Amino acid sequence: MNKPNAVVAITKHGTAIARRLQTELPDVDVYYPEKFAHGDEAERSITTYSGSVVDHVPTLFSTYRGIVGIFSLGAMVRLVAPLLRDKKTDPAVVVIDDRAEHVISVLSGHLGGANTLTHQLAQVLGSRPVITTASDVGQTVPVDLFGRAFGWEIENFENVTQVSAAVVNEERVHVIQEAGETDWWPYPKPLPSYLSVFHSMAEARQRPFDAALVITPRILTEEETKAFLTRGVLYRPKVMVLGIGCNRGTSAEEIDAVIAETLKNAGFSIRSVRNVATIDLKGDEPGLLEVCEKHHWSLVTYTAKQLNTVSIPSPSETVFKHVGAYGVCEPAARLSSGADGWVVEKVRSGNVTVSVCLVPSNFGANLLVVPTSEPESGLFLAKGVSS
Repeated sequence: MNKPNAVVAITKHGTAIARRLQTELPDVDVYYPEKFAHGDEAERSITTYSGSVVDHVPTLFSTYRGIVGIFSLGAMVRLVAPLLRDKKTDPAVVVIDDRAEHVISVLSGHLGGANTLTHQLAQVLGSRPVITTASDVGQTVPVDLFGRAFGWEIENFENVTQVSAAVVNEERVHVIQEAGETDWWPYPKPLPSYLSVFHSMAEARQRPFDAALVITPRILTEEETKAFLTRGVLYRPKVMVLGIGCNRGTSAEEIDAVIAETLKNAGFSIRSVRNVATIDLKGDEPGLLEVCEKHHWSLVTYTAKQLNTVSIPSPSETVFKHVGAYGVCEPAARLSSGADGWVVEKVRSGNVTVSVCLVPSNFGANLLVVPTSEPESGLFLAKGVSS
């Protein structure tokens, strides 16, 4: 039981289909009645069971990311109904008829991946995939999955249902994208007329709308929140790189606190951090590693020679004396992000230094870099055009 999906059969024909799926797909565990055993189950890591499938489904439901039942839709509904919790935690559930003519997405089509699994199974079996999710049938934006392939995070999931309704009902929906990947439209047809794309809040305000999809790393103002998120969903694209420098033995708590304060002062959400970058000498720093693990950030390191290829505003002879580089956080952030400059040049607090860069995109003009009232601090704030 180490694969993501379980395939469960109850009939002779279903057993043959299950065995075929195991041959074709590397990510399924197979279960079927012991009375239909072929004798090679141990060799193929197939599990046979005695008694009714009813006794086994609850365990499979809590163990696997997806359950594929080769039996009727009605039977599957009765089996899983008492086990349902919510769409964010329930596994994908799919059924296949006893002749493999149809593969039907039953539960957790989007978040759980049942729709994707349905298409995958249908392709292997030469079956007809049956998808009933409105956004898939209508070939439009699936609000709960929008940007998921890029790692975007939804900040206000409670609004997903009402905004999804606006999309599938073809109401006027504004897509306001200030940052992030642009190739999110998956269909071989033009964007429908009810979806309008803007790259700034100010631009979006010029046209009336019924709902909004907002993609930005910025912390929205109270006025922006009221205007666009009353009936809108906020997505956090992974577009920020944190360059970090710290003294040996600095605690995770201190590093985390400086990062949080820096991003708050700069007006950015911590949910839009893509990764952390530093010098290779800090690649094993316990506090830094703990922070990265906590936030699920990858840690990228560079040699002193690599860091010294980046021109920085205030090279430090002291830093060079200790690590061989004239700076750590500023050049590390630039190298990892590919940016030409910083949105937070450098903040020093206690044992920690932080720089922030935005991964280049087509929206650079909408996240302006302006100095604070104390330019000697090296802190620069990113401001939205409409702020």
